[in-house]
Amino acid sequence: MEDVGPKLRQTRVAQGLSLTSVAELAGVTKGFLSLAERGKTRVSVPVLLKICDVLGVAIGFTLNASAFLGEIWRGAIQAVPAGQSEAATALGVRYPAQMRHVVLPQAFRIAQPATVGYLVQLIKGTSLAAIVGFIELARAGQIVSNQTYQPILVFGVVGAIYFVLCWPLSLYSARLETRFAANAR
Repeated sequence: MEDVGPKLRQTRVAQGLSLTSVAELAGVTKGFLSLAERGKTRVSVPVLLKICDVLGVAIGFTLNASAFLGEIWRGAIQAVPAGQSEAATALGVRYPAQMRHVVLPQAFRIAQPATVGYLVQLIKGTSLAAIVGFIELARAGQIVSNQTYQPILVFGVVGAIYFVLCWPLSLYSARLETRFAANAR
């Protein structure tokens, strides 16, 4: 079995996505495989590899998205002027109600563009899952292109699918921003 660690370290990851958590999961996968080879588990090696690829990619993207979205939202909450919280405290509003009715609505307006931008980037970044052997949209397009010898058509369709996934999200975000701007006046 081939070590994927050096390939992950050598791969330049675009737009801030990090696959270090996927690299760590590759080590866990090797541990499961060694148990399976010794007969200590009832799961066959091919099934375990398939589950671990999907699980590793899912956990890697989840951890990465959690970290980035956590920072976006932390920054948005800190960007709300302290006077807003102080005024709510002076009025006797308790902390949970203060966060729900005063801070988070303002933080949502601040964080919404960055959150949607990151989610669009994450959808496009799923093509990085091919590094660990997971066949996703871009990799499937490459396979079909190699079989049909029509890369322009195949990758045009792949690009259209990514567009269909990302454009409505961006359009919805623009509508929300417009609505928030109208409500803020």
